[in-house]
Amino acid sequence: MLNAVGMPAAKLKESVMPVERSTVHRLAAHRAEIARLCRSDEQGCVVALAAAYRALSLDEKSISRRAVELVEAVRAQRRTASGVDHLMHEFSLSSQEGIALMCLAEALLRIPDGETMDRLIRDKISQGDWRAHLGHSGSLFVNAATWGLMVTGTMVATHREDTLGNALSRVIVRGGEPLIRRGVEFAMNLLGQQFVMGETVDQALERSRTNRGRGFTHSFDMLGEAALTTYDAEIYCQAYERAIHTIGQASNRGVIDGDGISVKLSALHPRYCRAQHRRVMEELYPRLLVLAELAAHYRIGFNIDAEEADRLSLSLELIERLAFEPSLAGWDGLGVVVQAYQKRAPLVIDHLAELARLAERRMMIRLVKGAYWDSEIKRAQIDGLSGFPVFTRKSHTDLSYLVCAARLLDMADVIYPQFATHNAHTLSCVERMAVDRAVSNYEF
Repeated sequence: MLNAVGMPAAKLKESVMPVERSTVHRLAAHRAEIARLCRSDEQGCVVALAAAYRALSLDEKSISRRAVELVEAVRAQRRTASGVDHLMHEFSLSSQEGIALMCLAEALLRIPDGETMDRLIRDKISQGDWRAHLGHSGSLFVNAATWGLMVTGTMVATHREDTLGNALSRVIVRGGEPLIRRGVEFAMNLLGQQFVMGETVDQALERSRTNRGRGFTHSFDMLGEAALTTYDAEIYCQAYERAIHTIGQASNRGVIDGDGISVKLSALHPRYCRAQHRRVMEELYPRLLVLAELAAHYRIGFNIDAEEADRLSLSLELIERLAFEPSLAGWDGLGVVVQAYQKRAPLVIDHLAELARLAERRMMIRLVKGAYWDSEIKRAQIDGLSGFPVFTRKSHTDLSYLVCAARLLDMADVIYPQFATHNAHTLSCVERMAVDRAVSNYEF
């Protein structure tokens, strides 16, 4: 087997750049401190973050005005939006029905058999109060969809003939569930296109062509969960390789101006956890290096996704090894996703900036708010732990994000800042901080 640049896989271990012992100890000490502060006192963290935010001395009034402008502009565009946009507005995630539809939109894209689809539709649609949404929207599309969901909910909620009233309804129930499935599947696939660019990278690239013409770039992600078996990991690895080839051949604009890819480490190994440290380093790392070398060959961005808090130290150790690889020298596309809802986020950013300086390379950091909040809280409760690794209030996460954003912009000499947010106030605040620092080389 050859890796991305034609080097025999057996030689991978020998390729690691010799790193000074003092550097190794320094980075290890940083990681140990980050691990120690996993469940820091939330009140103390917030006090420190608030002080750091006040020290930024931002023009709050201009930030608020800019946020209002952004929201009003989006609302103006939505007036001419598609029926799917109106449907999403009516069934928002603040409603039980909206949550049910979002679950269906994602889940139906993954379910291969009709029987399981029928059971999921029956479960999600039968419990919703669809009648309450009827007539609320000015969109004919939404009202028609609501009526369909209301009727579908009645039909799939029961198989008792005496509740349906007439022979026609009985015929529909006996033979109509596959028809209902096809209708709901079609609607949910339509809805899913708002979140999923395509079933393949080729489709995603085609759909993103218009956006690229407008100056946007994309970081493509492979939808999927962690690998449960070695076979799963091999399939994911092959899929990532194909995706990098496809993106790389279609994008020749470099790390910053071109498209890139995001990689989930837990998809590359079925035992990606601290207890399997040796296996992770011996089995997962060579796969990761092959993918990184391939991305470097095409000069595209390669972001390593953030995962659960108990995997952070392991992820940082893998990233450190990549940063010192001779085969990746001269490539500034190595990126890391940092979750602002983790109490250690500022320390992680400091650690990565220090790593970039020691490795004499510019790295990318994509700042996000976080995606595993429910599971992080529940896991800590089940384990009887004294605290949580994440902030328990959204406002605390927002505060952490802004403080971390300022740090990234202050480190723009060694870090390419990437900001992921749906929040208009957060966006305008980051924009203001960048202007204040005369930093123009960053992305949203």
